Amino acid sequence: MSAQPEHLPAPPPAPAPRAAARLLARIRAERTERAQRWLPAFERDWAKALEDSRQTYDLSPLHEVVRTWQVRLDSAPAVDAFTAGGMNDDDGIDLAEFLGPRP
Repeated sequence: MSAQPEHLPAPPPAPAPRAAARLLARIRAERTERAQRWLPAFERDWAKALEDSRQTYDLSPLHEVVRTWQVRLDSAPAVDAFTAGGMNDDDGIDLAEFLGPRP
């Protein structure tokens, strides 16, 4: 009897090769104040993931950065609408808790 599971969940598909460049373009197209905050944050996350990938020969850290920032950019309009509506956000959850632990 083996202790290995019979069925492993499939890993998420790899992002497109130009996904990071498209994310940079989307960040630059955001409102000025948001772009000024998010551009350095994305570049910092990307640089760390790139260094991790160089050391481990694994592209997973880069893929995780792309996925995280895609979710962040895709959810920005909903967050803006929520905050503009004056709704109470005291019961919200942290994005890191929603996305899970980062490598």
